[in-house]
This record gives sequence, C-alpha cells and structure tokens, in this order.
Amino acid sequence: MQGELLREDQSRSPEERLRPERLRTDCPVLLSERLVLRAPHEEDIDALAHLANNANVATMVSRMPHPYTTNDAADFVRRTKLGEIGKCVYAITKADNGAFLGCCGVEPTADPRTVEIGYWLGEPHWNQGYTTEAAHALIDMVFRTRENVGQIDARCRVMNVASRRVVQKCGFQFQGSGLAASLALGSSVPVEWYRLDRKTWISLRSWGGLR
Repeated sequence: MQGELLREDQSRSPEERLRPERLRTDCPVLLSERLVLRAPHEEDIDALAHLANNANVATMVSRMPHPYTTNDAADFVRRTKLGEIGKCVYAITKADNGAFLGCCGVEPTADPRTVEIGYWLGEPHWNQGYTTEAAHALIDMVFRTRENVGQIDARCRVMNVASRRVVQKCGFQFQGSGLAASLALGSSVPVEWYRLDRKTWISLRSWGGLR
C-alpha cells in the first residue's frame, strides 16, 4: 500500500534497531530532472508535519497517523536514521530550491528477491508528475544496484486513482486485490497489488514511453 514502509516497526526494541547489521548501507542520494531524493533530516520536520497532517494523504497510506504532529515528524526522522539493510526511506525534494515535497522508499519483504515500494506527496504538489519521477529514480536504483532483486511490489487503495496511475506509468502489472490496515482510519481497506519484474524494467528503463 502506498506509504507502507514509512513507519518503523515498533515491535523491535531500540537496541535491536541499532544493531550494526541493521544499519542502512545501500541508500545513495538519487537525482532526477527536477528532484533530489535524500535521507530525511531535522530541517524537514516542519514541512513534513505540515504536509502529512492532511486526511487526504494519511487515509491513502497504511501507517501514517492522523492527526500528524511535529512530534510525529521528529520521531519519523529519528527512526529513519537508524535504518536497516535493504530498507531506504527518502525525502522527495525539489532540485532547484530544496523544498520538501513528500517521501518515498523501498523495503525488503519475506521473499529475498522481492522488495516493496511506497510513496506519498503533499497535496499542494499533486498532479505535477513528481511522484512518477521519484518512483522512476527509486526503481532504477533498486534494479541497478541490487542484483538479487527480481521484482518490486506496490500496493495502493482501490479508490486511489492517482497512485494507480503512478504504478501503471512505471510499468507495474496488476496481480490481485485484498485488504490492508490503515492506521489513520483504524480499519482495513481494500487495496490492489501490482508487480514490476526486472525483465519488464529492462525493456522500459528509458521511461520514454511512460511519461
């Protein structure tokens, strides 16, 4: 589900999350035509809290609370610094002025050959192609730097037309539907599951026909 990876698993103790083998080691800064994708930091907290404190955003991702406070944003930034192998969380920022737009990321799944992508963008920045551009950069990074990964999964709410359009523009193919928990709504919601395999990415990696 969109944004699935953007909230740390609180079942693990702080000591466990700080173990050296869990620290992030493979999350380079990513550049695209209009964007810079980098690790979230303290200077993002105010903008993060402002954009995330929006029911139109929170109800479309799995693990984002609503209301979303400055303390939530500060905790999110702190937790992303802990990191873990295979998981990358990025702040989506504008290349020309550094403005914070939202977040995206990738995390491992139970299958070592599969990772899952997630993303969200602040409502003032919707419908400008930023999410697709960020997803392209993230997908390219995964397939170019992780030889063991054979496919990337994405999930979105059935009613989230914009998110569905993003995954389709990135070449993902529909796999099925089901339910996923929504923290903001306090219930499960219908979602669709999509997958992009390496072979399809190779055929589409210029992204020229998908913009």
